[in-house]
Amino acid sequence: MKNPRRAALMGRAPQHTPGSVWSYLFLSIVIAFSAFPLYWMFVIATNTDEALAKIPPQVLPGGQLTTNLREVFSMQDVFFLQSLGNSVIVSSVVTASVLFFCSLAGFAFAKLRFRGRNALMVMVILTMTVPNQLGVVALYILMGHMPGEGGWNGTLLAVIAPGLVTAFGVFYMRQFILDAVPDELVEAGRIDGASTMRIFWSVVVPAVRPAMAVLGLLTFVATWNEFQWPLITLGGTDYPTSMVALSDLASGNYVLYRRVLAGALVATLPLLVMLVVGGRQIVRGIMEGAVKS
Repeated sequence: MKNPRRAALMGRAPQHTPGSVWSYLFLSIVIAFSAFPLYWMFVIATNTDEALAKIPPQVLPGGQLTTNLREVFSMQDVFFLQSLGNSVIVSSVVTASVLFFCSLAGFAFAKLRFRGRNALMVMVILTMTVPNQLGVVALYILMGHMPGEGGWNGTLLAVIAPGLVTAFGVFYMRQFILDAVPDELVEAGRIDGASTMRIFWSVVVPAVRPAMAVLGLLTFVATWNEFQWPLITLGGTDYPTSMVALSDLASGNYVLYRRVLAGALVATLPLLVMLVVGGRQIVRGIMEGAVKS
């Protein structure tokens, strides 16, 4: 017989305690403050420059978005449309490379037995403690010695090559594969005569798709937002990445902020779309990692 009191409690709608109400209120305020810069960017991108000087400030969108975007894409010294295309190419290639190489290296460190495995993993982790700024000069010299006339500096290859594999990606995939792929599955594949690459494609990859989705989204966003290295190697060219093109829009003695923020709005839209589409995958990957650990 079921306990009547327990059955009544189970059938009752969940009650929000005062603590949970205050928590939701606090989170709503944090979200509002976090989203306000994006909204303000949209407001200025749809108005004229006079909107910045208004007191009280302009808080409603205007009707100048099309005009401002036309100015951004028609500027002769800033090839913004081509810069967006370059960012798409660089981010897509780097993301695909990171997913392949980092998942493959993570599988090797997690499930394969070879001499020096732990020492190599420690070296990979230690590279994450070195700031990227310390290697900029050496990287620029290295890209200048690559095959081709003048090396790779000034080309998209110089932006793509340093990001083809990341230490964070290797470490992240290793930790996920350790728990997501039992050793028995790997041994069963070997008994069936499968090669190491066949085990990777048929056993490991299907099991770690949530982690790969999270790593892919994080890598794409980080590559798209990269500014320092593309500025150094592509700053003097006519077709840089979108972040460098935005800095060109903001340069000069007189800055038209409506034009700068209109370009920033266009450069932000792909990231917002990816985060909205892949937000569930990020939460799923984080939750699965938390449960397995």
